[in-house]
Amino acid sequence: MFDLIIVGGGPAGITAGIYAARSKLNTLLITKAFGGQMARKAVSIENYPGFKEVSGLELIEKFESHLKRQKIKILEDEVMKIEKKNEIFSVFTKEKKVFQSLAVVVASGADPRPLEVIGEKELVGKGVSYCVTCDGPLFSDKTVAVIGGGNAGFEAAIFLQNFAKKIYILEYGEEVKADPENRQKAEITGKTKIITNAVLKKIEGKKFVDSIIYEDRKTGKEIKLEVDGVFVEIGSQPATSFVKDLAKFNHLINRLDEIEIDPRNCQTTTPGLFAAGDASDVKYKQIVIACGEGAKAALSAYEYLKSLKK
Repeated sequence: MFDLIIVGGGPAGITAGIYAARSKLNTLLITKAFGGQMARKAVSIENYPGFKEVSGLELIEKFESHLKRQKIKILEDEVMKIEKKNEIFSVFTKEKKVFQSLAVVVASGADPRPLEVIGEKELVGKGVSYCVTCDGPLFSDKTVAVIGGGNAGFEAAIFLQNFAKKIYILEYGEEVKADPENRQKAEITGKTKIITNAVLKKIEGKKFVDSIIYEDRKTGKEIKLEVDGVFVEIGSQPATSFVKDLAKFNHLINRLDEIEIDPRNCQTTTPGLFAAGDASDVKYKQIVIACGEGAKAALSAYEYLKSLKK
């Protein structure tokens, strides 16, 4: 029996773990892997206080090292379901383990949103990627497409300029949504071509990606581009499916699959269940905000546990 179980090893979960350990709570942190979206997608971070510029991988390594200095139990596993009976939570994992606690912080983050187009599933790992920092170096001197014209898409293109010979950015809307600074960085080398009003229809390839087909929304014409890789950067979806059994009994999850919280204390509609970071309905999905929400959730869990003892 633990005082607190934290689900997730991203910025929110790690910060919650540090605060819980410093509050002397008997805490278990369960995560599939450390880093979350910060490790997968944050190529260059320039807005985290104390660092003029740092990669997501570098920053998460510092977070993880800090966490492991604390007195906290860490388990690499995946949470599949959470139940609550009376005051006790039961947390079930993929490795068929069950852990119990008096409070839970869900900081499971978000997973990449798929394109849902023909050929995507079949070619994942064969040219289709959701992690530019993981797979970008594999495309040296090759042509790639980045799907998504927001900051994430442009940051992916900027990173890929170190390896690829040509990069297409496909944006559904009439204009890209990326900040002017990111757009300038992407365009300065001449390697990147921006295509707006583009709807991806199909990813083609037998053993590996060799082309994509998109529709020009203005003309309705389908256009084929020869590419060796496709990087998907169209946003993410909260990783909250494992709490949906709890959601049956109260208004816990909104239409976007985010866990609804009281912004004052990260408390959900289930007493003792807290949420932080991208899994919650906090408005801005930023690393520094996720850290703050993780701290808030752990401190609120501490207050909740004190109230139970009384």
